[in-house]
Amino acid sequence: MCGRFTLATPLELVEQMLQIEIAEYEPRYNIAPSQPVLSIISDGRKRRAGYLRWGLVPSWAKDPKIGYKMINARGETVHEKPAFKRLLARRRCLIVADGFYEWKRNGEEKRPYRITVNDSVFTLAGLWDRWRHGDEEIVSCTIITTKPNELMSDIHDRMPVIVAEEDRETWLNPTINDPQSILSIVKPYSAKSMHAYEVSSLVNNPRHNDVECIRSLA
Repeated sequence: MCGRFTLATPLELVEQMLQIEIAEYEPRYNIAPSQPVLSIISDGRKRRAGYLRWGLVPSWAKDPKIGYKMINARGETVHEKPAFKRLLARRRCLIVADGFYEWKRNGEEKRPYRITVNDSVFTLAGLWDRWRHGDEEIVSCTIITTKPNELMSDIHDRMPVIVAEEDRETWLNPTINDPQSILSIVKPYSAKSMHAYEVSSLVNNPRHNDVECIRSLA
């Protein structure tokens, strides 16, 4: 699964790397479910950056608390599940990160690791939806996961789908709804471009949100 990540790269670099303007931004070292996450959506002509709540609340949900159970969507079945199938066709998004955390089991203990991609900003494959009830509105998202690559398999049995730069336009464009084209992007990222290092157990608590969370224990 993907249950925690980071985005602490300076705003100017994020905008430059993604070629998009971002209105609100602050460095975050321990982003957790139910929090707002910087995301990019497109109408097929123009891309927009903004914040979605992490934990998908489908438009048809009776109780918004369902979002706590839908922070991830399995890539192998995302095209089949009722909650995700419709969104995969026309409500795809990119979630911006510069690292994510995963916990490696060592006997009875779980040790947190931070994983980066080329030590730079990258984008995660997501789906989004809009839920309304009376005057209340929630625009939320989920992160798609897949089987681990060679690096991640030593840490965990799942990893988030990282969308390569050359695939971002295809993923975002809602006019592209051919399942084969879309699902070809849902795959493990190359391990050669990734790096993992152990970090402090401070990240176990989402209230900890400072640079100490990403410092290597090595």
